[in-house]
Amino acid sequence: MQVPAKGFTHGGKFHADDVFSTALLQIVRPDFTVQRGFTVPDDFDGIVYDVGGGEFDHHAEPREERYNGVPYAAFGKLWRELGAGLVGENQARLLDENFIQPLDLNDNTGEQNSLCDAIGAFNPVWDGGESADECFMQAVAVAKQILQKQLDAAQAVNRADDLVRKAYEESRDGIVVLPTYLPWKNGLYRTDALFVVYPSQRGGWSAQCCTDRKTKKNKLPFPRSWAGQPAEVIEAKSGIKGIRFCHASQFLITADTQQIAVEACRQVLRNNGRPVSE
Repeated sequence: MQVPAKGFTHGGKFHADDVFSTALLQIVRPDFTVQRGFTVPDDFDGIVYDVGGGEFDHHAEPREERYNGVPYAAFGKLWRELGAGLVGENQARLLDENFIQPLDLNDNTGEQNSLCDAIGAFNPVWDGGESADECFMQAVAVAKQILQKQLDAAQAVNRADDLVRKAYEESRDGIVVLPTYLPWKNGLYRTDALFVVYPSQRGGWSAQCCTDRKTKKNKLPFPRSWAGQPAEVIEAKSGIKGIRFCHASQFLITADTQQIAVEACRQVLRNNGRPVSE
Protein backbone atom coordinates (compact mmCIF):
# COMPACT_ATOMS: atom_id res chain seq x y z
CA MET A 1 0.00 0.00 0.00
CA GLN A 2 1.31 3.41 -1.01
CA VAL A 3 0.48 6.15 1.51
CA PRO A 4 -0.45 9.43 -0.18
CA ALA A 5 0.89 12.76 1.01
CA LYS A 6 -2.36 13.84 2.65
CA GLY A 7 -5.22 12.40 4.63
CA PHE A 8 -8.61 13.28 6.02
CA THR A 9 -10.10 12.22 9.35
CA HIS A 10 -12.98 13.41 11.51
CA GLY A 11 -12.96 16.71 13.36
CA GLY A 12 -14.06 17.61 16.86
CA LYS A 13 -13.19 15.35 19.78
CA PHE A 14 -10.41 12.91 18.95
CA HIS A 15 -9.56 9.47 20.29
CA ALA A 16 -6.61 7.10 20.33
CA ASP A 17 -7.87 5.51 17.09
CA ASP A 18 -7.60 8.53 14.80
CA VAL A 19 -4.53 9.80 16.68
CA PHE A 20 -2.54 6.56 16.33
CA SER A 21 -3.75 6.14 12.76
CA THR A 22 -2.27 9.52 11.93
CA ALA A 23 0.95 8.67 13.79
CA LEU A 24 1.30 5.45 11.78
CA LEU A 25 0.79 7.25 8.48
CA GLN A 26 3.38 9.88 9.44
CA ILE A 27 5.90 7.19 10.33
CA VAL A 28 5.39 5.48 6.98
CA ARG A 29 5.43 8.80 5.13
CA PRO A 30 7.11 11.63 7.08
CA ASP A 31 5.67 14.36 4.84
CA PHE A 32 2.11 13.15 5.49
CA THR A 33 -0.33 15.91 6.48
CA VAL A 34 -3.88 15.53 7.72
CA GLN A 35 -7.04 17.60 7.39
CA ARG A 36 -9.81 17.22 9.95
CA GLY A 37 -13.49 17.85 9.35
CA PHE A 38 -16.97 16.39 9.36
CA THR A 39 -17.59 15.91 5.64
CA VAL A 40 -15.03 14.57 3.21
CA PRO A 41 -14.61 17.02 0.31
CA ASP A 42 -15.88 15.62 -2.98
CA ASP A 43 -12.57 16.25 -4.72
CA PHE A 44 -10.34 14.92 -1.92
CA ASP A 45 -7.60 12.71 -3.41
CA GLY A 46 -5.80 11.52 -0.25
CA ILE A 47 -6.46 8.71 2.22
CA VAL A 48 -9.63 8.93 4.34
CA TYR A 49 -9.78 7.12 7.68
CA ASP A 50 -12.07 6.85 10.73
CA VAL A 51 -14.73 8.76 8.81
CA GLY A 52 -16.48 8.67 5.46
CA GLY A 53 -17.56 5.04 5.33
CA GLY A 54 -14.63 3.91 3.19
CA GLU A 55 -12.00 1.20 3.47
CA PHE A 56 -10.46 2.63 6.64
CA ASP A 57 -13.66 3.57 8.44
CA HIS A 58 -15.23 1.16 10.91
CA HIS A 59 -18.55 2.66 11.92
CA ALA A 60 -20.94 1.06 9.43
CA GLU A 61 -22.52 -2.36 9.82
CA PRO A 62 -21.55 -5.10 9.36
CA ARG A 63 -18.36 -4.36 11.26
CA GLU A 64 -15.30 -6.36 10.39
CA GLU A 65 -13.85 -8.55 13.13
CA ARG A 66 -10.64 -10.48 13.62
CA TYR A 67 -10.61 -14.26 14.02
CA ASN A 68 -10.82 -13.81 17.81
CA GLY A 69 -13.84 -11.52 17.65
CA VAL A 70 -11.99 -8.23 18.29
CA PRO A 71 -13.48 -5.67 15.90
CA TYR A 72 -11.26 -3.56 13.70
CA ALA A 73 -11.04 0.20 14.20
CA ALA A 74 -9.26 2.48 11.75
CA PHE A 75 -5.87 1.92 13.38
CA GLY A 76 -6.18 -1.85 13.09
CA LYS A 77 -7.29 -1.61 9.47
CA LEU A 78 -4.32 0.57 8.57
CA TRP A 79 -1.93 -1.66 10.52
CA ARG A 80 -3.21 -4.69 8.61
CA GLU A 81 -2.08 -3.01 5.40
CA LEU A 82 1.16 -1.43 6.62
CA GLY A 83 2.44 -3.38 9.61
CA ALA A 84 4.24 -6.24 7.86
CA GLY A 85 6.18 -3.80 5.73
CA LEU A 86 7.51 -2.16 8.89
CA VAL A 87 8.33 -5.13 11.14
CA GLY A 88 7.67 -8.35 9.19
CA GLU A 89 4.67 -10.67 9.28
CA ASN A 90 5.30 -12.32 12.65
CA GLN A 91 6.05 -9.16 14.60
CA ALA A 92 3.15 -7.39 12.87
CA ARG A 93 0.82 -10.10 14.17
CA LEU A 94 2.24 -9.89 17.69
CA LEU A 95 2.01 -6.10 17.75
CA ASP A 96 -1.58 -6.34 16.58
CA GLU A 97 -2.43 -8.79 19.35
CA ASN A 98 -0.59 -7.02 22.15
CA PHE A 99 -0.76 -3.31 21.31
CA ILE A 100 -3.27 -2.51 18.58
CA GLN A 101 -6.19 -4.78 19.46
CA PRO A 102 -6.68 -3.22 22.93
CA LEU A 103 -6.88 0.22 21.30
CA ASP A 104 -9.32 -1.03 18.66
CA LEU A 105 -11.41 -2.68 21.34
CA ASN A 106 -11.58 0.54 23.36
CA ASP A 107 -12.72 2.54 20.34
CA ASN A 108 -15.39 0.00 19.37
CA THR A 109 -16.71 -0.99 22.78
CA GLY A 110 -15.50 1.58 25.29
CA GLU A 111 -13.51 -1.04 27.21
CA GLN A 112 -11.19 0.65 29.69
CA ASN A 113 -7.68 1.36 28.41
CA SER A 114 -5.21 3.64 30.18
CA LEU A 115 -3.32 4.60 27.01
CA CYS A 116 -6.57 5.63 25.33
CA ASP A 117 -7.46 7.70 28.39
CA ALA A 118 -4.06 9.42 28.26
CA ILE A 119 -4.48 10.29 24.58
CA GLY A 120 -8.02 11.48 25.20
CA ALA A 121 -6.71 13.85 27.87
CA PHE A 122 -5.13 15.94 25.10
CA ASN A 123 -8.59 17.09 24.00
CA PRO A 124 -9.28 20.72 24.94
CA VAL A 125 -11.24 21.21 28.14
CA TRP A 126 -14.74 22.57 27.68
CA ASP A 127 -13.91 26.10 28.82
CA GLY A 128 -10.28 26.35 27.73
CA GLY A 129 -10.64 27.89 24.29
CA GLU A 130 -7.85 25.77 22.77
CA SER A 131 -7.90 24.68 19.14
CA ALA A 132 -9.00 21.03 18.82
CA ASP A 133 -6.80 20.66 15.73
CA GLU A 134 -3.73 21.93 17.57
CA CYS A 135 -4.44 19.61 20.50
CA PHE A 136 -4.89 16.76 18.05
CA MET A 137 -1.44 17.30 16.58
CA GLN A 138 0.07 17.45 20.08
CA ALA A 139 -1.50 14.05 20.78
CA VAL A 140 -0.23 12.70 17.45
CA ALA A 141 3.34 13.74 18.34
CA VAL A 142 3.15 11.74 21.58
CA ALA A 143 1.48 8.75 19.91
CA LYS A 144 4.15 8.78 17.22
CA GLN A 145 6.87 8.46 19.86
CA ILE A 146 5.05 5.58 21.55
CA LEU A 147 4.40 3.76 18.29
CA GLN A 148 7.97 4.25 17.06
CA LYS A 149 9.25 2.66 20.28
CA GLN A 150 6.98 -0.32 19.64
CA LEU A 151 8.36 -0.62 16.11
CA ASP A 152 11.95 -0.29 17.33
CA ALA A 153 11.41 -3.08 19.86
CA ALA A 154 9.83 -5.36 17.24
CA GLN A 155 12.68 -4.74 14.82
CA ALA A 156 15.19 -5.49 17.61
CA VAL A 157 13.50 -8.87 18.15
CA ASN A 158 13.88 -9.62 14.45
CA ARG A 159 17.59 -8.81 14.63
CA ALA A 160 18.01 -11.03 17.69
CA ASP A 161 16.20 -14.08 16.32
CA ASP A 162 19.12 -15.44 14.26
CA LEU A 163 21.49 -15.27 17.24
CA VAL A 164 18.94 -16.92 19.51
CA ARG A 165 18.32 -19.74 17.02
CA LYS A 166 22.07 -20.30 16.67
CA ALA A 167 22.41 -20.55 20.46
CA TYR A 168 19.51 -23.01 20.53
CA GLU A 169 21.19 -25.21 17.92
CA GLU A 170 24.29 -25.34 20.13
CA SER A 171 22.38 -25.96 23.38
CA ARG A 172 22.53 -29.07 25.55
CA ASP A 173 19.87 -30.51 27.87
CA GLY A 174 17.42 -27.77 26.97
CA ILE A 175 19.69 -25.05 28.42
CA VAL A 176 20.30 -22.25 25.92
CA VAL A 177 23.27 -19.98 26.66
CA LEU A 178 23.20 -16.56 25.01
CA PRO A 179 26.36 -14.52 24.38
CA THR A 180 24.67 -11.31 25.52
CA TYR A 181 21.26 -10.21 26.72
CA LEU A 182 18.83 -10.52 23.79
CA PRO A 183 15.07 -10.58 23.34
CA TRP A 184 14.83 -14.37 23.20
CA LYS A 185 11.22 -15.43 23.70
CA ASN A 186 10.20 -15.08 20.06
CA GLY A 187 13.15 -17.14 18.83
CA LEU A 188 12.45 -19.99 21.26
CA TYR A 189 8.66 -19.86 21.18
CA ARG A 190 8.11 -23.18 19.39
CA THR A 191 11.18 -25.05 20.66
CA ASP A 192 11.77 -27.54 23.46
CA ALA A 193 14.17 -25.18 25.29
CA LEU A 194 13.74 -25.30 29.07
CA PHE A 195 16.08 -22.56 30.35
CA VAL A 196 17.88 -19.52 28.96
CA VAL A 197 21.14 -18.34 30.51
CA TYR A 198 22.47 -14.88 29.68
CA PRO A 199 24.66 -12.06 31.04
CA SER A 200 22.54 -9.97 33.37
CA GLN A 201 22.13 -6.28 32.66
CA ARG A 202 22.73 -5.78 36.40
CA GLY A 203 25.97 -7.73 36.47
CA GLY A 204 26.65 -11.46 36.81
CA TRP A 205 24.45 -13.96 34.97
CA SER A 206 20.76 -14.82 34.92
CA ALA A 207 18.88 -18.01 34.16
CA GLN A 208 15.23 -17.88 33.22
CA CYS A 209 12.63 -20.59 32.70
CA CYS A 210 11.02 -21.00 29.30
CA THR A 211 7.24 -21.11 29.29
CA ASP A 212 4.97 -23.60 27.59
CA ARG A 213 3.40 -21.85 24.60
CA LYS A 214 0.00 -23.40 25.28
CA THR A 215 -0.31 -23.13 29.06
CA LYS A 216 1.94 -20.02 29.41
CA LYS A 217 3.37 -21.64 32.56
CA ASN A 218 7.03 -22.29 33.32
CA LYS A 219 8.07 -25.67 31.93
CA LEU A 220 10.40 -26.36 34.87
CA PRO A 221 10.27 -23.73 37.63
CA PHE A 222 13.13 -23.28 40.03
CA PRO A 223 12.54 -24.96 43.43
CA ARG A 224 10.01 -23.50 45.82
CA SER A 225 12.62 -23.80 48.60
CA TRP A 226 14.81 -21.25 46.75
CA ALA A 227 12.05 -18.77 45.95
CA GLY A 228 12.46 -15.37 47.57
CA GLN A 229 15.10 -16.61 49.99
CA PRO A 230 18.37 -14.87 50.97
CA ALA A 231 21.45 -15.94 49.00
CA GLU A 232 22.89 -17.92 51.90
CA VAL A 233 19.68 -19.94 52.22
CA ILE A 234 19.61 -20.70 48.48
CA GLU A 235 23.26 -21.76 48.58
CA ALA A 236 22.61 -24.04 51.55
CA LYS A 237 19.52 -25.65 50.04
CA SER A 238 21.02 -26.04 46.56
CA GLY A 239 24.57 -26.86 47.53
CA ILE A 240 25.72 -24.44 44.84
CA LYS A 241 27.86 -21.49 45.87
CA GLY A 242 27.24 -18.27 43.97
CA ILE A 243 23.48 -18.30 43.39
CA ARG A 244 22.48 -14.81 44.51
CA PHE A 245 18.72 -14.59 43.95
CA CYS A 246 15.66 -16.62 43.06
CA HIS A 247 12.48 -14.79 42.18
CA ALA A 248 9.50 -15.50 44.40
CA SER A 249 7.61 -16.66 41.29
CA GLN A 250 10.35 -19.25 40.59
CA PHE A 251 11.02 -18.21 37.00
CA LEU A 252 14.39 -16.43 37.41
CA ILE A 253 17.67 -16.78 39.24
CA THR A 254 20.86 -14.72 39.24
CA ALA A 255 24.36 -16.06 39.81
CA ASP A 256 27.95 -14.91 39.89
CA THR A 257 29.02 -16.77 36.73
CA GLN A 258 27.66 -18.50 33.65
CA GLN A 259 28.82 -21.86 34.98
CA ILE A 260 26.94 -21.43 38.25
CA ALA A 261 23.74 -20.40 36.44
CA VAL A 262 24.00 -23.44 34.15
CA GLU A 263 24.64 -25.76 37.10
CA ALA A 264 21.52 -24.42 38.84
CA CYS A 265 19.48 -25.31 35.76
CA ARG A 266 21.07 -28.74 35.61
CA GLN A 267 20.13 -29.36 39.23
CA VAL A 268 16.49 -28.57 38.41
CA LEU A 269 16.67 -31.09 35.57
CA ARG A 270 18.03 -33.78 37.91
CA ASN A 271 15.40 -33.01 40.54
CA ASN A 272 12.71 -33.55 37.89
CA GLY A 273 14.18 -36.78 36.56
CA ARG A 274 15.40 -35.22 33.32
CA PRO A 275 18.57 -36.49 31.61
CA VAL A 276 21.69 -34.37 32.04
CA SER A 277 24.78 -34.66 29.86
CA GLU A 278 27.99 -35.26 31.73
